[in-house]
Amino acid sequence: MSIKRALVSVSDKQGIVDFCRELSALGVEIISTGGTSTLLAKEGVPVIGISDVTGFPEIMDGRVKTLHPAVHSGLLAVRDNEEHTRQMTELGLDYIDLVVVNLYPFAETIAKPDVTYEDAIENIDIGGPTMLRSAAKNHAFVSVVVDASDYAAVLEEVRAGGDTTLETRKRLAAKVFRHTAAYDALISDYLSNVTGDPLPERYTVTYEKIQDLRYGENPHQKAAFYRKPLASLDTLTAAEQLHGKELSYNNINDANAALQIVKEFEEPAVVAVKHMNPCGVGVGASVYEAYQKAYNADPTSIFGGIVAANRIIDADTANLLKDIFLEIILAPGFTDEALEILTKKKNIRLLKIGNLSAAAARKSSFVVTSIDGGMVVQESDVHSINPDELQVVTDRKPTEEELKQLLFGWKVVKHVKSNAIVLAADDMTVGVGAGQMNRVGAAKIAIEQAGEKSKGAILASDAFFPMGDTLEMAAKAGITAVIQPGGSIKDEESIKVANEYGIAMVFTGVRHFKH
Repeated sequence: MSIKRALVSVSDKQGIVDFCRELSALGVEIISTGGTSTLLAKEGVPVIGISDVTGFPEIMDGRVKTLHPAVHSGLLAVRDNEEHTRQMTELGLDYIDLVVVNLYPFAETIAKPDVTYEDAIENIDIGGPTMLRSAAKNHAFVSVVVDASDYAAVLEEVRAGGDTTLETRKRLAAKVFRHTAAYDALISDYLSNVTGDPLPERYTVTYEKIQDLRYGENPHQKAAFYRKPLASLDTLTAAEQLHGKELSYNNINDANAALQIVKEFEEPAVVAVKHMNPCGVGVGASVYEAYQKAYNADPTSIFGGIVAANRIIDADTANLLKDIFLEIILAPGFTDEALEILTKKKNIRLLKIGNLSAAAARKSSFVVTSIDGGMVVQESDVHSINPDELQVVTDRKPTEEELKQLLFGWKVVKHVKSNAIVLAADDMTVGVGAGQMNRVGAAKIAIEQAGEKSKGAILASDAFFPMGDTLEMAAKAGITAVIQPGGSIKDEESIKVANEYGIAMVFTGVRHFKH
């Protein structure tokens, strides 16, 4: 076997002229369509128009051109099947040995801010996927290329032996079906959202690999980093790494956690994260002040952690950051002076990322979590509390300063693993209790961490108190105000304890479990 005829029809024409010129020089006949045919002819590459093969004109603005027996017989015929060979001969049809196709730019089309529904539909490719699937199915005999990065390897094998190897054809076919599956998944997702059905009877997602990772959570686990097509610029997948060694699996998860928290705040904010939980959060008049608060919240746990800021890192802040070991610093940017300071640390990763505003954090999306044998899908938790929605349930109302701290704590506790308790004062966390089997245990950890700083602090709880014991502990620690969802059958018990100690308590009516 050898490659004698190739069918070429590409939307992305990168490298296609040189590839086809090389094929032609090796004696391969080039069949092509539309704009690809015009380009090849213009560049002096011998080319046969698709209508000369089908005996039928391209019609309906090119919608119908390759959907023809003369094309698909040449692709699907089993070469060692005598009946197939007889039919090809009787009908005067020729085999097609190589298909080079990439598809209409659907993703690029729907990414345009002003795209219309009609434009999106018009950029759904029909003939391209059909040719790709036909050729890939018959990969025992037909080579199929959907990725320009494979041109060189295919040419090398054709030069050496006149054809590709079966192993290569299997690999190329697998890539084709991944490509068409992703293409269809993107179309499905677009139409499901247009029709208001984001959780349909079949949930199909597709992701693009960014890079292989050194390992997963532990060295014996393989891992890779993927992004959703059209991911927004305020996500970790869009970050530009300015310095440092490559990211690890754990780095990515921790950095994403820090990113989600820092986007809760409009004012300058800094978040320090360890193992996907915040160990220090601070806001201030500047990123310098915010970092000082985040650091002082827990100077021990921040060591070896990840820091995210929602403002550009300046030289003064960089001088503080350089004094401790950090895995990652993530920010909208770094001044030249800050970069000069921080890049002296060889292994620290510096990530520049786009819009980190609270408005960006409120964009709804869906979170996919894999389980053994399946997955669960849910809307992301983008709920933001309106102060006017708070219900004061105690005799004493919170002061203006307490209310400010309660709202701050509520933004943070939303991102702490449940059961979660956050203590805050002076626009910073002073104690964080995360991931405990009961709420009393989480409160105990937060209060012990805060120490004397618990006096006059507020307490935020991600879910209601099933009884009054947590409030008893809070009162003894000197906490003056509490924010919690409410909704327990024993709410009155908690309210009674709060009133006994003069604690102001508000209910949000919303819980923030995070598993």
